[in-house]
Amino acid sequence: MNAMTIGCALWTLGPTPDVGALARQMEIAAEIGCQSVQPWIVHSDDWPCILDPEFGSPSDRREARQIAESLGLTFSGFCAQLQGASTFGGLEEREGLRWRIDKTKQALATTAEMGGNVITTHPGLLPEDPSDEAYQIMLGSVAEIAEYGASVGVTFALETGQEPPAALGAFIDEIGNPWLKVNYDPCNLLRFGSEAGTIQGVHLLGDKIIHTHAKDWNPQTREATCGEGLVPWAGYLGALRDIGYSGVLAIEDETGNEDMVGSIRRSHAFLKGWLHA
Repeated sequence: MNAMTIGCALWTLGPTPDVGALARQMEIAAEIGCQSVQPWIVHSDDWPCILDPEFGSPSDRREARQIAESLGLTFSGFCAQLQGASTFGGLEEREGLRWRIDKTKQALATTAEMGGNVITTHPGLLPEDPSDEAYQIMLGSVAEIAEYGASVGVTFALETGQEPPAALGAFIDEIGNPWLKVNYDPCNLLRFGSEAGTIQGVHLLGDKIIHTHAKDWNPQTREATCGEGLVPWAGYLGALRDIGYSGVLAIEDETGNEDMVGSIRRSHAFLKGWLHA
C-alpha cells in the first residue's frame, strides 16, 4: 500500500488575486515539505481567485501549473466552495441553484484543464429526512454535477460537515455515481459529533474517501494547528490505514494565527511524525 502524503490547502495562506500570490503560497508549501497543494478555484468579490476562468486567463492557469511543476508539487485537488442564500454551499436551495450548479461544473472543467482530478466542496445542509424537499433538491443538483465530473474525468468530493458520516454515505449511495466521493475532515466531524464518531466515520465511508483535510479543533482556544486540539489523531490515522487510504492529508489551518506559516509548519511536523512512526 502506498503511504499517505502531506499537502496544504492553500487558502489557509489567503486569497490568490494574481499568479504571484499563488506562486508565493506554493513556494511556502514546498519549502515546508508539502508534496501537494489544494488551491481555491472560484472567484468572489471578497475572495479573489486567479484560477477562476471568469477572473483569470488561460495563460494565468498555464503559468500556475508550470510553477507547481517547477516546485515538484502536484495538485491534490481544488476547492469550489460556493455560498447559498442561507447555507454554505447552497446546492439544496432553489434560489440561485442553476448558477451554483453551472459554476461548479465550470470549476470541474477548470480542474481538468489544470491537470487535477478532484474538486471538493460543502454542498449545503443535508436534511435528516430523505423526503424533505431540500434533500431532493440536493440529490438532483449533486447528481447532475457528478455526472458532469465523470464526463471530464474529475471526481466531485463532498466534504464531511454537520451530517453524520452514515447519512452522507447513504446520500452518495443513492446517487450511485463512482465519480462522487468524500473529502474527509475530522475536525468538522468532531465539532458536530464525537471523538468516536470521527474515527468510526472513516470505517463507515471507507473507499468513498478520496481526499482529506488535516485540521484540528479546540472549543476553548479555537486552535486548529494539528496536534494542538482535540482531534483523536492516533485513532483517526489508524482508521485511515485500516481502510487502505493512501491519499493526501491536506493541512487546512483555521487558527487565524499571526504566524500562519509557523502554524502550518508545526502541523506538517506533527503529521510527518505520525506517518513515520
